[in-house]
Amino acid sequence: MKNLRIYNFIMGVLHAIQGIIILVLATDFKLPITTSYLQFDPEVGALAPEIEHFLDLRIGVFVAIFLFLSALAHLVLSMPKVYEWYIKNLKKGINPARWIEYALSSSLMIVLIAMLVGVYDFSALLLLFSINAMMIFCGWIMEVHNQTTKKTNWISFIFGCFAGIVPWVVVALYLFGSGEGEFRAPDFVYWIFFSIFVFFNTFSINMFLQYKKVGKWKDYIFGEKMYILLSLLAKSALAWQIFAGTLRPV
Repeated sequence: MKNLRIYNFIMGVLHAIQGIIILVLATDFKLPITTSYLQFDPEVGALAPEIEHFLDLRIGVFVAIFLFLSALAHLVLSMPKVYEWYIKNLKKGINPARWIEYALSSSLMIVLIAMLVGVYDFSALLLLFSINAMMIFCGWIMEVHNQTTKKTNWISFIFGCFAGIVPWVVVALYLFGSGEGEFRAPDFVYWIFFSIFVFFNTFSINMFLQYKKVGKWKDYIFGEKMYILLSLLAKSALAWQIFAGTLRPV
């Protein structure tokens, strides 16, 4: 466990550097967030949904935020007192800090992906954020619950997988329901959909291998290092694909 402190510090720095670069280089590309409420339409004499503009979200800042959240989590865990708490939990096979950070950062990531395919309604985005966070919290419950079981109980894992697939179904409906030819979503959005979907699933595979104690995953610490590496790869992949598609200076 001795090198985990350095490992977390380095990963924190790598996330932070990327966030800073995105902020410095990104254009001011924005996407709208809207609301929709029933209003009386005098022309038809009935209630009808009316879409209202809520705000414009600067995407470069949004990308930087999920990178900075990971940077903050890793750097805090490398601090002396916090590191002692971190190691104490790892010895018990649990890392609450991981799940708290993922609940925020990965949920922001799924919201951003949803916006790129045309999900602009604030309520819909809030629901996507919440159900993705619930998936993450199921991972936390999985680790807490199995502290007291002789045999691994998979119910939290199964429920978490169900919650986790729902946002991707919504994104897929919007993405593949868009127009054709020049009117369809840009190619980079399809690349984001498939690549980040794969990355998200590698986290559940990592947990599965941990609890099945396959090969090197017999050591919980190996699984922890894999979580950290996968987090960096997934966030970097999303950040730079978005940058290349919408944020790079012309």
